[in-house]
Order: sequence, then structure tokens, then C-alpha cells
Amino acid sequence: MKDKRPVYLDVTKYKFPNTAIVSILHRISGVILFLYIPFLIWALDTSLSSGEHFQQLLYNFDWPVTKFFLWVLLASLIFHLVAGVRHLFMDMGIGETHRGGRLGANLVFIISLVLILVAGIWLW
Repeated sequence: MKDKRPVYLDVTKYKFPNTAIVSILHRISGVILFLYIPFLIWALDTSLSSGEHFQQLLYNFDWPVTKFFLWVLLASLIFHLVAGVRHLFMDMGIGETHRGGRLGANLVFIISLVLILVAGIWLW
């Protein structure tokens, strides 16, 4: 007779492979980009309404909290872009093997990290 009691799974003991982490972060960055759309539309509308509103928007972008939110937006955009390019390469048949997938995931992490740091330095 089989024991059908629920099995306790300790999620902290599982380690996701880099390919899974890149995939999950790619989706999360896409959601973050989607959530920023209303803010970006508002900022574009404000900047185009008049010169005074444009100057006020530039003044507001100098606040550290606003810069942080802009950096999160840029980081999400960079990671989503780099991971998307990885998917394009995989669609062309490059990096479809297990080893190639791991290498591609590691490259996504390294390239994204460098570009996100550069974006942070540029923003501040």
C-alpha cells in the first residue's frame, strides 16, 4: 500500500539552474516594463505639453528617488533586451544545447550586469 500523505518539500534546498533564473527574471523584467508604461506615457505627455512642464519634469528627475525608479526601469529594459537577444539567437539554432544554454544564461548575466552598472553611473 502506497503512502499518499503530502510530502514536505523544502524549497530552500532546491537550486535553480542559471537558465531558469534568466527565464524567470526575463518575465519579471517584462512585467516591470509593462507596469512603467503609464508613467512613461504621462512623462511624455507632460514633456510635450509646454516648455515649463518640460523643465519641471527635468527638475523632478534630479531627485534621488526618481533616479532610483528610472534606474529600475533602465535595468529592467536592459535585462529584458539582453535576454530577448539570447532568445533570438536560440531561435536561429545557436545555444540550444544544454551547454550552450548555460553559456548563454551566464553571458546574459554578465552583459546585463555591466550595462546596468554603466546605466547607473550614467544616471547619477
